[in-house]
Amino acid sequence: MTWIKTIPILEADDKLRQAIEGERDFYPKEYAEPIHSDFAASIVGSHTLIPDALFHAFATFGSLMSPDLPLNRAQHEMIATMVSVTNRCVY
Repeated sequence: MTWIKTIPILEADDKLRQAIEGERDFYPKEYAEPIHSDFAASIVGSHTLIPDALFHAFATFGSLMSPDLPLNRAQHEMIATMVSVTNRCVY
């Protein structure tokens, strides 16, 4: 659970809904279905107070994961894993 104030998706205004829907359009198909049902506790949910930042940050990530780029999904995941290990992330 995030410890900062978040806006539940059911309480989102039009601008926030558009930011959430817009950034999802950039994501690979594997991300189409959320794994966790609690949106407010997600990393995207933690950005709900600033819809423009939410859109741009996560649309950037989606663009970087594009299947049109030279690296495939497995290579992206290996890089992300090594960065997390190097940074001593536990997730």
